Amino acid sequence: MFSDLTVKQIVNICDGTLFSGDEKTICKTYNKDTRILNAGDTYIGIKGEKFDGNSLYQDAFSKGANCCILERDSFEEDKDYNYDKPIILVDNARNALRKIASYIRDNSDSLFIGVTGSVGKTSTRDMIYSVVSQEYKSLKTEGNYNNDIGLPLTLMRLKDEECAVIEMGMNNLGEIDYLTNITKPHIAVITNVGTAHIGNLGSRENILKAKLEIKNGLVEDGTLVINNDNDLLHEYYLNNKDNIMTVGIENESDVTATDINIDEDKAIFNINYKDEVYKVTCPVPSEAFVYNSLMAFAVGVLSKVPVDKIIEGISKFELTNNRLNIIEKDNITIINDCYNASLDSMKSSLQVLKNQKGKRKIAVLGDMLELGDYSKELHESVGQSVVDNQIDILVTVGENAKFIADVAKDKLNDNVYSFDNNLDAINKLKEIIKDEDTILIKASNGMKFIEIVNALK
Repeated sequence: MFSDLTVKQIVNICDGTLFSGDEKTICKTYNKDTRILNAGDTYIGIKGEKFDGNSLYQDAFSKGANCCILERDSFEEDKDYNYDKPIILVDNARNALRKIASYIRDNSDSLFIGVTGSVGKTSTRDMIYSVVSQEYKSLKTEGNYNNDIGLPLTLMRLKDEECAVIEMGMNNLGEIDYLTNITKPHIAVITNVGTAHIGNLGSRENILKAKLEIKNGLVEDGTLVINNDNDLLHEYYLNNKDNIMTVGIENESDVTATDINIDEDKAIFNINYKDEVYKVTCPVPSEAFVYNSLMAFAVGVLSKVPVDKIIEGISKFELTNNRLNIIEKDNITIINDCYNASLDSMKSSLQVLKNQKGKRKIAVLGDMLELGDYSKELHESVGQSVVDNQIDILVTVGENAKFIADVAKDKLNDNVYSFDNNLDAINKLKEIIKDEDTILIKASNGMKFIEIVNALK
């Protein structure tokens, strides 16, 4: 169990100075957002692109913060303010977060599991958490707290948990290296190497390089778990087999799935591991979630979770909001998957749509962002997937999503509609939707497709 830090300890850890307050004050919880700050939180002022959180320290104290960590250069003393609570001044708040999180990590006896990948890392994180929680008190990354601010704040929540499942996101090379060297995972997971952020990184080979940075923080004798059916990860494995556990369906792997049966609300399959066969049910009807299940099984085994509890954890898995969230409303079915989008996740979601009940299958698809020069090609590939999954009606929103429509319209004839904004798409959907339709809503988060979901709800 990790003991809460005192203000004095934080000052020492961060090479900070105490401007005011009692150095014996204990810091139990941490927060960077005054809008959701709870009484007793230690507030950290982060300088962002749009505003400087350091300027909000008085607001934080008014809402019950017990301490503030602020940047020296941004702190402005108010002569009329009563500084009775601790204020710690540091050179850089992000570095302070890193130092505090690293201190907590290095003084913890917990098992640390790191998860990254081009697609599916959040759902894999959640499934791994569901598995390890059957045996251990566990902590996991919440929401999108998977960057240089969110990951340290996640580790700073650690108390008496025996296991922590930590998601690592990235947009560029070097970012996962930074995160994994804070986390120092015992087990690292790479779900796949796809095309997300290829506009920033330039090639899938560079994306592979970025994902493999997760190994840089692995503890000695730590294990890397990979999707062995992913072409680039498979090629990597053939040349680097030490301390790697593989999962797959197509390629011979340490953990494999066979006899896969996917219906409208679940996937049932066998997991083969060390000459034993286990029947598993995953409550999401998608082959992508079979892979997630294999990774969760592998991590469970490595974490010494009994196999019966691993299987139970997979069966009890729950999706994060806005990820394949199925909503029944007024005799129609809405598949809300609008949190984010990449080529692989688009294809996976279209497969889920195909397997759903309903007289007509409607796909509402928007732009996939950060694809750079690859955008046209990858959106056209989604269009082919619309055709391959026999979708009845396609509605697209966005400039690049028109490439999806261009490919699909030859097969769907008059059942393709393209719009420049969400409102026009909503109006068309309200016009064409009929009883017993099933509607998939998916795009990159920046397209704000939650507006479409809420309008249909």
